[in-house]
Amino acid sequence: MKLYSTRNLNEIKNPKDAIIKGLSDDGGLYCPKYEDIVSHRFDIGSLLSNDYKATAKLVFSTFFDDFTNVEIDNCINLAYNKNNFDEGNVAPVSKIGDNYLMELYHGPTSAFKDVALTILPQFLTTAYKSKGANKKVYILTATSGDTGKAALSGFKDVENTIITVFYPTDGVSNIQKLQMQTSEGKNVSVVALKGDFDDCQRLVKEIYTDNEIKKLCEENNVVLSSANSINIGRLVPQIVYYIQTYIDLVNANNIKLGDKINFVVPTGNFGDILAGFIAKLLGTPIDKLICASNDNNVLTDFINTGVYNKKRKLYKTISPSMDILVSSNLERLLFLLSGNDANLVNNLMDSLNKTGEYKIDDSLLNRIKEHFVAYYATQDESKKTIKDAFENDKRIIDTHTAVAYACLKKYVGTNTRNDEFHEPTVILSTASPYKFAHDVLKCICSSDVDTIDDFTCLDKLNKLTGEPMPKNLAALKTKEKRFETTLAYEECKYFVINNIEK
Repeated sequence: MKLYSTRNLNEIKNPKDAIIKGLSDDGGLYCPKYEDIVSHRFDIGSLLSNDYKATAKLVFSTFFDDFTNVEIDNCINLAYNKNNFDEGNVAPVSKIGDNYLMELYHGPTSAFKDVALTILPQFLTTAYKSKGANKKVYILTATSGDTGKAALSGFKDVENTIITVFYPTDGVSNIQKLQMQTSEGKNVSVVALKGDFDDCQRLVKEIYTDNEIKKLCEENNVVLSSANSINIGRLVPQIVYYIQTYIDLVNANNIKLGDKINFVVPTGNFGDILAGFIAKLLGTPIDKLICASNDNNVLTDFINTGVYNKKRKLYKTISPSMDILVSSNLERLLFLLSGNDANLVNNLMDSLNKTGEYKIDDSLLNRIKEHFVAYYATQDESKKTIKDAFENDKRIIDTHTAVAYACLKKYVGTNTRNDEFHEPTVILSTASPYKFAHDVLKCICSSDVDTIDDFTCLDKLNKLTGEPMPKNLAALKTKEKRFETTLAYEECKYFVINNIEK
């Protein structure tokens, strides 16, 4: 399966090269063509005996077909095992109210990014070794909270790689920050950037296309890559859990084979929900993908109007991983639903960079609306949803899952005149509530928790709810802070240059 730059159809890579490179030289994202995905549709009925690993192998063999079966098996076994995931269960499904919760927080850093970032290092090193290359791979990663730690954990001490993570100074929770600051590994570094996540993301993209840095990499035998969802090796693993969740619901007799279901996804960068769309193209019976945003509702406005406008205030919320105004993976959706029109995508992205906005025509907008609906939840609505879930559903959910649950309720409320809202719906629960313990505790507990330190807060949440505390978060209390560097935007480039020249 060939992968094309979303901005130039003449820029083509095979999967291994696309994973190594991460981002195209023209700034585009590598993506298969629409018709190439659809031509590989699965017969879901033939997959009902699949466990997670079997479904993963099917998906990876489809998209990364220059990997051998042995290479794929090895990558899967190294990533999806009991050492990384609770009992080896990558994405268990449970009930919440009348709906379902896809629990994506049972990995080594307690966030959904673990599903992709435990296997991306395996893909990357396997691809690199098969090329017989001797360059060092430098992974640059922007994070709004969860990607950073998951990438640092996945690439820790991986041979011939170095990794730097940039996170916004005030844009992550205390626990997320501590997870990154205490990261282990000889090849890792972490920088707090004075700015927001969009600044971090823009920085990484600019470094990729910087001619001075390109020349420096050549001189020092270094190749740049990424662990962000701009890397196709991050996106494809997320397709698996949509397909496997459908299989699990059928096998549990919660739905019948062929029944359509909905997924509601809390999203800022659009990668997770895009994976659901690709799962639908592959034949998973999905009706609607409900795009759930917080107060930073740029995606809600776009899906409802066709206008993408980043010229707005960025709100800092209790769901910081969604505090984003530039959703990188939306570019891939535009490419796929425009009939692989790279010239159109290039013009739209150019307009976004130069003017801060773009508008798509009604034809493309209608194609998007066939698959997606969009809602947003305010901060107060999200807080109330956490409290209601605890009191009424007897479930404790994190601040991002709360956005999704609140948006689902809005979707149901606006579809009472048709049968859509009767369809079973799966909420993607993207992080452990313990990663946002202060905010969750405030929502469900009437006492003041602002003065409580992080670990007292973790203990109190555990005693109050009985929800098991992730071991990796409990262990943070005794870990040494290794990375407390804070840099201005213009200083970060030279930090990267220094790492390249080492």
